[in-house]
Amino acid sequence: MIINSLIRQGSKILKKQNIDSHQIDAELLLSKAIRKERAFLLTNDEYKVSQKETSDYLNFISRRKHHEPMSYIIKRKEFWSLDFSVNHNVLIPRPETEIIVEQVIRRFKDKGSLNILDIGTGSGCILLSILKELKNSYGTGIDKSFKALTIAKKNSRKLNLLHRAKFIHCDVDNFDFGNYDVIVSNPPYICSRRIGCLGEDIKGFEPRMALDGGSSGLETITKVIIKSKELLEIRGYLFMEIGNGQSRMVSSVLTENGFRLIKKFFDYSKTIRCIMGTKII
Repeated sequence: MIINSLIRQGSKILKKQNIDSHQIDAELLLSKAIRKERAFLLTNDEYKVSQKETSDYLNFISRRKHHEPMSYIIKRKEFWSLDFSVNHNVLIPRPETEIIVEQVIRRFKDKGSLNILDIGTGSGCILLSILKELKNSYGTGIDKSFKALTIAKKNSRKLNLLHRAKFIHCDVDNFDFGNYDVIVSNPPYICSRRIGCLGEDIKGFEPRMALDGGSSGLETITKVIIKSKELLEIRGYLFMEIGNGQSRMVSSVLTENGFRLIKKFFDYSKTIRCIMGTKII
């Protein structure tokens, strides 16, 4: 079959499943199947696709039809204008998480070398994006998922950051190594009972351990704050992503654990998405 016909076929299948991005998804999946840039499709619509490539493409369409996220099918996601490898073992990087990266860079761009810890690093997108900008800084990412760390290390290699980033397989409760100037974290913060209310593309495919924040949504957040108190230098900074409606409770936990709340940052939907505190005792 030719490119034009396959795109029409794939787009029609996805549209029937109420996938709004059916056209561009069909194009991107065909681009992956034939291993060419999307721009090639748009200028070579009569190009004949091989039987093997057609089979691969229809398999991708079938996966997308069942609401598997595009990022898992094409195995990549752009974050902070960088290309990150992803798979089902890591949370898909989201635009709102870039707020942490933006604020760390804004505050420390001309401050010299920093020692940074990323708790629950996943794909490594937060830590590696920061290190890409702060050329003299070093970082450590920890995660309790060994498979997630495999992806983080792969991304570190892709971004030429192996000499400045290391990754350790460890749960937050058991990590006691080092003193840090900055700690960043995007912990799971969704209440357990609300996991079932998430979209099928999230609850059906993304790792539950990266989503489930326990009965209150604050279990891992609290652990991160308590651990940050141990690991941060005095006047060190904690930047953390939080869920909708959690800012007041998180602020209280910070204060109770020797932090001073510095600022709250809003995402694109005007929700408080990131909170910054500094250790004062």
